[in-house]
Amino acid sequence: MRSYILMISLPLFAYLKNRSGMLFKDIIGQEEIKKKLIKTVEENRISHAQLFSGPEGAGCLPLAIAYAQYISCENRSGNDSCGTCHSCLKYSKLIHPDLHFILPVASTPKVKEPLTDKFLEEWRVSFLENPYLNPAEWYKAIGLDNKQGFINVAESYEIIRKLSLKSYESEYKVVIIWLPEKMNKPTANKLLKIIEEPPSKTLFLMITENSTNILPTIYSRVQMIRIPKLEEAEILLTLQQKFDFEEVKMKDAAHLADGNYLKALNVLERAEENKLHFEKFTTLMRLCWTNDIPEILNWVEEIARVGRESQKQFLDYGLRIIRENFFININQGISDVINRMTQYESDFSVNFSKFIDKNNVFGITNEFNQASLHIGANANGKIVFLDMANKLVKLIKK
Repeated sequence: MRSYILMISLPLFAYLKNRSGMLFKDIIGQEEIKKKLIKTVEENRISHAQLFSGPEGAGCLPLAIAYAQYISCENRSGNDSCGTCHSCLKYSKLIHPDLHFILPVASTPKVKEPLTDKFLEEWRVSFLENPYLNPAEWYKAIGLDNKQGFINVAESYEIIRKLSLKSYESEYKVVIIWLPEKMNKPTANKLLKIIEEPPSKTLFLMITENSTNILPTIYSRVQMIRIPKLEEAEILLTLQQKFDFEEVKMKDAAHLADGNYLKALNVLERAEENKLHFEKFTTLMRLCWTNDIPEILNWVEEIARVGRESQKQFLDYGLRIIRENFFININQGISDVINRMTQYESDFSVNFSKFIDKNNVFGITNEFNQASLHIGANANGKIVFLDMANKLVKLIKK
């Protein structure tokens, strides 16, 4: 039996460190959205308050910043910023004096009074390393641990103060509000008037992954720009251009991503880890089917030796495979529409799915969930996994 040691590849999140700023051409897909944004500039009908709304990993944040750069560019073309003018060079480092940010933050051991300006250096590093970052990555970057970020009323006063000043260099002053759903009511109420009637040549660009959570008073005052999830082919092409991995691994990552580029990077980064989870899972299922007690005990000994986080990741992995196999069973075969598995997982599932049906799927799922809860509560790993395996023997052969 293969030793269950997790091997994690080098970090893949350094998407690009772009010296020419955030150009439209650097953003994955979304060609129709790019054309519409450019057209608003060409026809001089830039709405002063816009909301970029789309799922994680679709590119809402980089699209908004590329749009702001395009508006401010001194030598823009009909399809992109020039990337070399004075304005673009400052955008390349997110240090343009007429570009302002409002971000969800919170107090940390180093920052007692949370304001975006106190976290700008971390923001620049995080975004330039990965323009597709999500809130969890941002909170980790600023050391929030288990806390959530929010946008407090002090941000409102600060941005109103900044917008009362004349622009430094560009025609437009741009305010990027990332995750406006993190605003509390006092913050939103304070910003309402300036969002509705901003100073001349002031542009508010808001970016959300959950527009339903935005306060209605804010939502009703913005022009919505809906960003769809990415196409699988677009993600695959980007991975092929940027990384030198086996083709099958990149195809699996693009397929499993379900339109989320950030998820594709995660899948690619965890490819080796997931393969080990797969081997451990398939071994357990075969041992449970044959009721091979001595080998089940060996399996339990092995998984008990890894860390609790790895054990929980294995259990999460098992839940995903069980769920996918149940879908295959009730749909009488693998469908690309619902199948979110790697090729080797799909090959295994052709036969395994026959054993996951309505009579046992809830019981099996419950055992994986219960094991995860017990591991999270620091229960003895050997006892937890042996108990789970014994119950799976009865469920698999039901």
